[in-house]
Amino acid sequence: MHYQDALAEEIRDAAARLLAEDVGPGDITAGLIPAEQHAQARVITREACVLCGVAWVDELFRRLDPTVALRWQAADGDRLEAGQAFLELEGSARSLLTGERAALNLLQTLSATATRTRHYVDLIGDTGVRLLDTRKTLPGLRLAQKYAVACGGGHNHRLGLWDAFLIKENHIAACGGIAAAVQEARDIARDLPVEVEVETFEELEQALAAGADVIMLDNFSLDELREAVRRGAGRAILEASGNVDETTLRAIAETGVDCISSGALTKDVKAIDLSMRLLD
Repeated sequence: MHYQDALAEEIRDAAARLLAEDVGPGDITAGLIPAEQHAQARVITREACVLCGVAWVDELFRRLDPTVALRWQAADGDRLEAGQAFLELEGSARSLLTGERAALNLLQTLSATATRTRHYVDLIGDTGVRLLDTRKTLPGLRLAQKYAVACGGGHNHRLGLWDAFLIKENHIAACGGIAAAVQEARDIARDLPVEVEVETFEELEQALAAGADVIMLDNFSLDELREAVRRGAGRAILEASGNVDETTLRAIAETGVDCISSGALTKDVKAIDLSMRLLD
């Protein structure tokens, strides 16, 4: 399935899941409010962040109550300052309050991923090194979080197990070596990229000789990364992985690798503090 088609399906499915999870058979507390009561609301962020999740919120309220009007003052990928209002809603008071938590849960999570990514990208922006995500995503939010990484200026490593080969230690052992594993991958799908994870210089040389497109340097020290770049000499894309955080990222980028992958972009995020208030 094409990425954009898959993303559109994910947005529809996520909105349905969020409403089913939070609303269930009906919002009994919203039932305290007269059905005809009209209201306006504003969503603000209490901390600086990068916005992400507009399409999910639009779809959520479309499913909940298509008469609710949403007016966005920012778009996905925009930087927001603490205290900034970025969304106004107008419609049934019941609908606004029923959809509030599901919408904010999604926005605060995706914005957290986009914000972390933008912070990391800013740290290495002048080096030319690409920042990659991983498959270490929150369950059920794979495409959503990878979209958020892109909104933050990062790059998607691979969407799942189907769009690229990533040959790791156990694959190598089961196939009988790096050369055999790479050759088997070429025989199965010659048009897909082949990446090999290595832990030693001996494995690096084997991966280079086998013609791997990308070589993941797993937990190499800074000196080892520099030596790997020297040995690679442009014969493959070199990706640094392991022990990547904001304290180590810059030094890793300066070794000359082509890209750096980090699971922290998606699995360790802290939700952005957002708030919705009804207007007088």
